[in-house]
Amino acid sequence: MKQSTHQKPHAILFPYPLQGHVIPFVNLAIKLASNGFTITFVNTQSIHQQILKAGRTNINDVEGNDIFLSARKSGLDIRHVTIYDGFSVDFDRSLNHDEYFEAIKNDFVFHVDELVGKLVLSNPSPNILVVDTFYVWTSTIAKKYNLVNVSYWTEPALVFSLYYHLDLLRQNGHYDCIENKREDIIDYIPGVKAIKPTDLPSYLQSNDTNMVVNQLINSAFMEAKNAEFIICNTVQELESETIAALQLNQPVYAIGPIFSPGFTHSSVSTSLWSESDCTDWLDAKPHGSVLYVSFGSYAHTSKETIVEIARGLMVSEVNFIWILRPDIVSSDQTDYLPIGYEDSIKDQGLIVPWCCQTAVISHPAVGGFLTHCGWNSILESIWCSVPFICFPLLTDQFTNRKLVVDDWNIGINLCDKDSITRDEVAEKVKILMKGNVTEQMKQQMKKIRKELEDALAINGSSQVNFRKFMDDLKSKIPKNNVLAVESED
Repeated sequence: MKQSTHQKPHAILFPYPLQGHVIPFVNLAIKLASNGFTITFVNTQSIHQQILKAGRTNINDVEGNDIFLSARKSGLDIRHVTIYDGFSVDFDRSLNHDEYFEAIKNDFVFHVDELVGKLVLSNPSPNILVVDTFYVWTSTIAKKYNLVNVSYWTEPALVFSLYYHLDLLRQNGHYDCIENKREDIIDYIPGVKAIKPTDLPSYLQSNDTNMVVNQLINSAFMEAKNAEFIICNTVQELESETIAALQLNQPVYAIGPIFSPGFTHSSVSTSLWSESDCTDWLDAKPHGSVLYVSFGSYAHTSKETIVEIARGLMVSEVNFIWILRPDIVSSDQTDYLPIGYEDSIKDQGLIVPWCCQTAVISHPAVGGFLTHCGWNSILESIWCSVPFICFPLLTDQFTNRKLVVDDWNIGINLCDKDSITRDEVAEKVKILMKGNVTEQMKQQMKKIRKELEDALAINGSSQVNFRKFMDDLKSKIPKNNVLAVESED
């Protein structure tokens, strides 16, 4: 009897080498593996070493060296490999941003080719390639090794659409214009309501469009048009018009938010810094009295800005936890707080280099979030019903602020100027934590949070879209011909 069957789905996952991208990729890996997929997860050697160092893991300990060990012990088929990115582990990628991402754009593909060439010889052989949309080599590798090409967009659909329609922004004089760059409202992007130029991602606001990041975005979104599937870590109901208008060459599936099964504590390490436990400090504070302050894992700001925020928080007299990465100003400048500041706020505030963000914002004592507007932070905070003070610093964060403040009404702006003052900080903190606006935002937050919850229900939009994506994906996997088996009576 002759039989023909699909090979078991085996996906190689390539997150972009930044923590804000690694987290949603890890969560996707667990979700796919929980649905019968074999996963090979690829971190750069640098990211992997930072995670091990943050967890104080002995790199010579074989079990401790495997961040997916506990997931595999629970029955999930997830393998973890690392890849060389062209630089030594101790190379400062943050300080040498342009040099690093120039190499990621131009040279990284050779290391990818070498690794995937080895992986296709494994058992079971991979047949799917799930790659961060910002990579520029996906279709080349997918075609060479006959892999189904999936692009994973870890930010909102609004930002995807703006990048995807760069040509429209150019044609209308809002981007890449030497002279007479327009500053009026943008109202011609399909599925995007009127948006101000100041709400575009920061790289689209720049007058210097020859930067390596702009070149990377251009190449990445030309590459995205070659993908067979696009999955997006957003919720259909939150961005229905934008998603509906994405009439692309391939289907787009809104499957978010993709959270860790444990939410507050993932079984897989993704942190690039050692996490402080803030539970005892929070337990001693009244319900909803603490402002959580964090500017994420990547963006930088100036020492002057840090000082003004520090003074403003103190003047506000609101309790706060402030996550201050050692490299928040620069990796070679770590002395940025006013002299004696931590002693002066010891009864009011707690300053730590890093923490488990989901554990903190889910604590009952936390009532607000002063945030850079990273997409992971926004989704996590909505899930915990914590409203925002928005202070975007880089890339998609300016567009994310628009969603939070203008479209969903669950946050307020810190300021609309290039610089901030301590008085502005104190005023906005008081408004969020003590003002009448908070109750209105809480009601709106309940509505938005319910949309996330409903989307993740069994028959919710994200679950339905995810099942449809898996079915469509499996149908694309090349069939294995099983040898005929003959029997005699």
